[in-house]
Amino acid sequence: MSLIGNIIWIIFGGFFIFLEYILAGAILCMTIIGIPFGLQCFKFGFLSLAPFGKGITDVGGVGSLFMNILWIFIFGFWISLSHLLFALLFCLTIIGIPFGKQHFKLALLSLMPFGKIVR
Repeated sequence: MSLIGNIIWIIFGGFFIFLEYILAGAILCMTIIGIPFGLQCFKFGFLSLAPFGKGITDVGGVGSLFMNILWIFIFGFWISLSHLLFALLFCLTIIGIPFGKQHFKLALLSLMPFGKIVR
């Protein structure tokens, strides 16, 4: 199921989400201050390319808590809100529920990405 889900995901928008996150990460990595935030965008990008069959593990600490607070106020709220909107739209149909669940996973990661590992 995960292979078929990932193929359908890529065809119907996953590749564009991947490109947006990679482009944002590259722009953020052009500054020294933006490098930690750019690395998180790369994490989102590779997860959004093929989200089926992957999970998120929390290994956070005090440093990641501080960075997550900064992330929420600068980027996280809006990114998470957009993933939640897409998740709700996908969950309106039975066929879209698996894709909505992946957007819920991305919304959770995009709210507080520091200290999380994609496995």
